[in-house]
Amino acid sequence: MLLVLDVGNTNTVVGIYEGEVLRHSWRLMSERRTADELTIFLLNLMQMAGVAPSRIRGAIAAGVVPPLEAPWQEGIRNALNIECLKVGLSLDLGMEIRYRAPAEVGADRIVNAVAGVAKFGFPLIIADFGTALTLDVVDGDGAYLGGTIAPGLSVSMEALFGKTAKLPKVALEAPPSVIGRTTMESIQSGILFGYAGLVDSLARRIWAELGVRTPLVATGGQALAVAPFSETIGTVEPWLTLEGLRLLFLRNCPDRSAHVLA
Repeated sequence: MLLVLDVGNTNTVVGIYEGEVLRHSWRLMSERRTADELTIFLLNLMQMAGVAPSRIRGAIAAGVVPPLEAPWQEGIRNALNIECLKVGLSLDLGMEIRYRAPAEVGADRIVNAVAGVAKFGFPLIIADFGTALTLDVVDGDGAYLGGTIAPGLSVSMEALFGKTAKLPKVALEAPPSVIGRTTMESIQSGILFGYAGLVDSLARRIWAELGVRTPLVATGGQALAVAPFSETIGTVEPWLTLEGLRLLFLRNCPDRSAHVLA
């Protein structure tokens, strides 16, 4: 079995694969914890899932928050007695990175591109609804070009509520119409329909630059909430990042791949 981790600014997503099947997954708050705390945390997750630690034969992590990554690496080492592979440019990614400054590309964006191409081919756009809303572009040669970065839904909502004393916090649900008849409906309309329009506008501009209308796949925590109102999102894959981690592990650790399939 294989342990995969996506360590983000807001959430850390942990998954356990058995072969190609994602058997267990958890979406956790990204908080500073010691390696000892994470050792206990991981062992408790394994116990809850009914998975013996000895069955985990490999691990891989993608992170965009360096202070959180080292404790996870040590916690995995302590709990499972294995070294966790870290996603970076030193790995065999299976695709060319044409970003002007490759070291600046977030590991999660690369992982999403790898998984997206494996499942949908190329050219392709991947929209990730996380702390930031990112659109990543793979061209007709299968090379990662770059993309766009905007504040994510949660970040925008927190800024809105934090700066406006009278506005109520609302659930991320669609109002009955774009024209909100209450403050709550107005906020919901602005966030959901507004972000759907943001994705659509960026996608159309990207298509114009590429000269081709590519598929657009969405992933991340709020993808399912926004996708129904988008005219460009074709598919939602909630666990795309975890799948990319699995593929990168198999590509870079062929000698260990047989062990994680059991």
